[in-house]
Amino acid sequence: MLTPDLALADATVPTRDIPNARDNPLLRRYDGSFIVDYAQMAFDEFELPVSTLKQVADKRDSMNNRVFAPERAVALEGRKTRIVYVVPPQRSPLEVMSNYQDEIVARGGEAMFSCRDEACGGDNSRSSDGGGGDQSLMMRIYPKAELRAPYNSNGYCSVVSNISGLRYAAARVPTPNGDAHVAIATYSLRNDLYCKALNERTIVVVTIIEPKAREQRMVTVGVPEMNSALNRDGRIVLHNILFDFDKADIKPESRPQVEEIARLMQASPNLRLHVVGHTDNQGQLAYNMDLSRRRSQSVVQMLVQAHGIAAARLTGHGIGPLAPVAPNTDDAGRARNRRTELVPQ
Repeated sequence: MLTPDLALADATVPTRDIPNARDNPLLRRYDGSFIVDYAQMAFDEFELPVSTLKQVADKRDSMNNRVFAPERAVALEGRKTRIVYVVPPQRSPLEVMSNYQDEIVARGGEAMFSCRDEACGGDNSRSSDGGGGDQSLMMRIYPKAELRAPYNSNGYCSVVSNISGLRYAAARVPTPNGDAHVAIATYSLRNDLYCKALNERTIVVVTIIEPKAREQRMVTVGVPEMNSALNRDGRIVLHNILFDFDKADIKPESRPQVEEIARLMQASPNLRLHVVGHTDNQGQLAYNMDLSRRRSQSVVQMLVQAHGIAAARLTGHGIGPLAPVAPNTDDAGRARNRRTELVPQ
């Protein structure tokens, strides 16, 4: 039986954490709070804002919002944990944020930046959702495309509703392996429709990036192996063509594999390929479909422009999360689902 947080129904007052969620050992929760959204990636990227958001001239995002970006930000990589809490009633964003800041100091941490309401920049009445206006700080630290919580669940409502009383803090926290970085946002939720059970409740969104080296798993699949896969399976599955976070730019370490694809096509002049991009199921379906399409087209573009393969021999497609090869319930399964496949035309 589905719990209220997982059912496709209106938000409810939470009485327990969602399944498989837990606090990060680096930062305790505010007493009496419940976790309504949780995700952890073994290795991921995060841009930590450490200044006020400013409008980027003549630039809009995919939701037709005017883009606002921090003048200063710290580009981070490591283990990423994001936790969304609902705080007990009659607790203000100020009170909750002050407790988190005290906790950071108690752990030997150091404040990097903090702001409130208009001083944060962008539209401080929006959380992670909305179009046709100004981007908000929440759109930077928790893009809606990354939201996995079911529609109108507590986790969904907590990050897509209108908000007030926004407060934000960025900090460093020492660990035995180096500094971890923390982003904390607190705000009051404003929603009197499907999410009304949480109306005026304070929400806490915590993102923690812990220092961790990326596992080295790049193995270039050579021409013989690719020929064998074509003859055996009718396709080539590649997990080592990687892209910048939330972009279609191919990472430099992926280029040896693209070079091997070029050698395969040069050795077989009649071979024509569909380049098919796949994603895991994190984020919205439409967004992942478009992202996978753009990434496959980046592979095509590199083969054509950098290696002289005729454009007529290649077609890029994206099918997002619609053809998984493993469950999307853990990091290992999601990593298997993020892949590029080559299929003969």
